[in-house]
Amino acid sequence: MKTDMHTLETVAAKGRLLGLDMVYRCASGHLGGSFSAMDILTVLYFETMRIDPTHPEDPDRDRFVLSKGHCTPALYPILSQRGYFPEETLEAFRRVDGHLSGHAEMHHVQGVDMSTGSLGQGISAAVGMALAGKLDERDYQVYALLGDGEIEEGQVWEAFLSGAKYKLDNLCAIIDVNGLQIDGKTADVMPTEPLDKKLEAFGWHVLKVDGHDLAALAAVFEQAREVTGAPTMILAKTVKGKGVSFMENQSGWHGKAPNEEQYQMARQELAAALAEKEGR
Repeated sequence: MKTDMHTLETVAAKGRLLGLDMVYRCASGHLGGSFSAMDILTVLYFETMRIDPTHPEDPDRDRFVLSKGHCTPALYPILSQRGYFPEETLEAFRRVDGHLSGHAEMHHVQGVDMSTGSLGQGISAAVGMALAGKLDERDYQVYALLGDGEIEEGQVWEAFLSGAKYKLDNLCAIIDVNGLQIDGKTADVMPTEPLDKKLEAFGWHVLKVDGHDLAALAAVFEQAREVTGAPTMILAKTVKGKGVSFMENQSGWHGKAPNEEQYQMARQELAAALAEKEGR
């Protein structure tokens, strides 16, 4: 599916507004990392991946695994806008009588390819999906999005080793490099840089991109699809809380909901951004 940049900008802007509403309604959720990842998901679902919402279980579809599984305030709004379920379904987010759990859930949410939430496990599942594609001689691509705090998990690096060993060139992982996690800066909690050199040493083809530049994201995903003989890792430099001035680059907004005053301030900013995109 090819989408013009104006449409992609509008989808991302609306996604942030919908995600804010979701978290505010239930007074729970993760906005910081969802907002940093929104542009990445927008390009994947509206530009890059071969998917059909009317046939969500097509065996030849591309797969996506949200390894940082708590960032459903990004994933669910994108799935909704892409046509997997109606927008009003988002109102059931984290409700006991609904199916949109706080972490990605595949059995009740159409369009989710893997249930995630325990950090580090999603990329392992993605490696398994890619390996299955090779064994079944199918040409689908597998995409997985990780957080730069998540990659402190040892299981992640075991998955990186496996992806390289089996030369899974049908696997493209993305690290959302926003520099923050729940306890502060990733560089202070557990430094992982230089990521590019470490991943190259593991046998991955590494690409870098501005994670908020939609055109650059589209181009780098296209480039990744052409790589052969090795899995691809995209290091996407992002801003945690992107789009809301008082949330940007603040680790305190990793996993808390806004109060009424904060919600109104954030909604005003995001609504203005959306109106500006729609008015072009």
